[in-house]
Amino acid sequence: MSPRTGYPLAYPALVTIGTLAITLAWVPFADPEQVTMLVTVALIILGYTGFRFACALGYPPAGLSGGKQGQEVAVRRVRQQHRLVSRSWLEFTIGGKNRWLPVYFDPVLVTLTQVTAELSGRTVRIDGHRVYPSGRLRDSEPVGRLVDNPARPDPEAIGRTGVGRRLVLDAQSAVVGPFAGLLWVYVAGGGSPAFVAAALVAAATATWLSAVRGSDPS
Repeated sequence: MSPRTGYPLAYPALVTIGTLAITLAWVPFADPEQVTMLVTVALIILGYTGFRFACALGYPPAGLSGGKQGQEVAVRRVRQQHRLVSRSWLEFTIGGKNRWLPVYFDPVLVTLTQVTAELSGRTVRIDGHRVYPSGRLRDSEPVGRLVDNPARPDPEAIGRTGVGRRLVLDAQSAVVGPFAGLLWVYVAGGGSPAFVAAALVAAATATWLSAVRGSDPS
C-alpha cells in the first residue's frame, strides 16, 4: 500500500525502519562503547515509535471525549508552520471552547473544507474515514503560523505529497548531523570513521523524529 494514498502510519513506519537500519549497520564496525550507544539509540527509536503509534491508535486516548458512540462536531484542518516543523491539525469547538488535535498526514486532509467529524474516546472519523492523532488534544492554539485550507483546494496538491517530497522536507532537520558527529568525536574520540557514523545516525534520527511526530508535506 502506497504511503501517499494508503495507511497514514505507513510513512513514519518506513522512516523508522530506515533509521534503525542506518543505526544498526554500524554495529559490526564499532567498539564496545559505540555498540552500547548505537543499541541505546535503536531502543529509544523503537520505544518512542511504539508509544506514538499506540497513541495514534487510541492507547492511551489523545484526550478526546464522546464515549463509544462518539459525538459529531464541525472541524476544519489547519496546517502549522513553525521553524522547520510543519504539521496538520484539526480545529473544532467543544463546549464553547476551541480545541486543536494534531493528526498524522493523510491526503484526504489536503482537500478538506469544514466538515462534520465523529469523535469518540479513541478514534476520529471524517465522513467515515479514520484519521490518526499524532499528539494530545490541546485547548491552546499551536505556536507558529496556521494556514487554513483554501476554499477551492488545488486538485494537483495531492500529487505533491509523495514519499520523496516528504523525505526532503523531513530531512531539513538532518543539519544537526555534522554537529553531533563533531561532538561525539570530541567526547569519545574515534577519528573520521566515528565522525561519519555519528553524523549519519544523528541525521537519520532527526529525520525520523520529524516523521514520527506527524510532519505535513503539503
